[in-house]
Amino acid sequence: MIYLYIADIVATAFFPANIDSTITKIQGLGLFTIGYLARPLGGILFGRYGDITGRKPVLLISILVTALSLLGMASLPTYAQWGLIAPILFIILRIIQGMAFGVYVPLALIFVAEHVPRQYSSVVCSYVTASFYVGVLFSNAFFLWLTNSITTEQLLDYGWRLPFFIAAILSLVPLLAWRWIDESPFFLEMKQSKPSNYIAKPFNLLFKHCKHALFIGTVLTFIISSITTVVVLLLPELIELQFTLDSDIFGFSHSLGIIFMIFGCIFYGIISNHQNFGKVLTIGSILLIVQMLAFFYHLQASGDYILIMYALLGFFAGIVGMIPTILVHLFPTNVRLTGMALCYNIAYGIVGVMVPFGLGYATLYVAFSPALYIAFIGFIGIIMGIYFYNLPEAKKIDQVI
Repeated sequence: MIYLYIADIVATAFFPANIDSTITKIQGLGLFTIGYLARPLGGILFGRYGDITGRKPVLLISILVTALSLLGMASLPTYAQWGLIAPILFIILRIIQGMAFGVYVPLALIFVAEHVPRQYSSVVCSYVTASFYVGVLFSNAFFLWLTNSITTEQLLDYGWRLPFFIAAILSLVPLLAWRWIDESPFFLEMKQSKPSNYIAKPFNLLFKHCKHALFIGTVLTFIISSITTVVVLLLPELIELQFTLDSDIFGFSHSLGIIFMIFGCIFYGIISNHQNFGKVLTIGSILLIVQMLAFFYHLQASGDYILIMYALLGFFAGIVGMIPTILVHLFPTNVRLTGMALCYNIAYGIVGVMVPFGLGYATLYVAFSPALYIAFIGFIGIIMGIYFYNLPEAKKIDQVI
């Protein structure tokens, strides 16, 4: 979120001064995309470590590395002080942060899901997913306060460091409960069932026996990442390219949409816990397509009911809350973190790098481009829903190859 809100400010602090503001914006977007490109590597390395040694150790490592890299970025001298050394160090820290965060989200979902019986995994995974959007709301409020509290000159001077310090502190908050956190019961059971001379080889098992799961997982994550990137992160800027709305009402509408998306995540998580996953995904995808198209038709017509339309869009986009539990169940315990981290970060890397540029360019020429893209994603969701609806009963969560 830091790079979405103050990318230009950070780029100005760490790169040579440019007369052309477009170059500064490209530099800021470059810092944004570097983190996404580093995630798959971190997901593979840390994921393999977590499948061999345990979930709890790699969770601690990912928390500490993420926090320390943020703290390092907040403390770095600027380009004016250290010259080229400053951007080089910042990019290195950004890559390290991206690698650590590459395993953080999949690990959070797996860690929670493996601590509850399978019949509750859909609900708890939806809670975890919803909590990410609570973080987005906090970020929106924080950056609104930051930009209204200090001047642009102060932001350029020292204010840009504050978000990094706050993010580093928040990253360490889970450690307050560390002494009460136990290793995953499923991982412990897997370790106890193995002979003493067993040598874990997650990569061999993953690419030999789980190719189908990797493909399905990547497609499902592509749905999550696309909906999150467009509806939660990019939609306000994309709409402003073609439509004129009252900024205060529109800003509140966006926040209201995220609030309803939080409720939607939990709703879909609960429903999919009691109904066939494929049927819920199919119906939810259809509702999302209809509402996204209706949302843009409403913008083109008048925009008078933007609050209601944004709230409905957010709620139907909450379909992403039911998908992570399937990602967790796609892989057996001994390759679960590696497989999920690989799928998650490849899909997020593709979407995070290509969609902001491609969709922004397309929206300049076709106002309905965001709606058409989400309709395309919804169509993929329908196909996946039909696939899961006709799929035989899934294997047990604790299956071990």
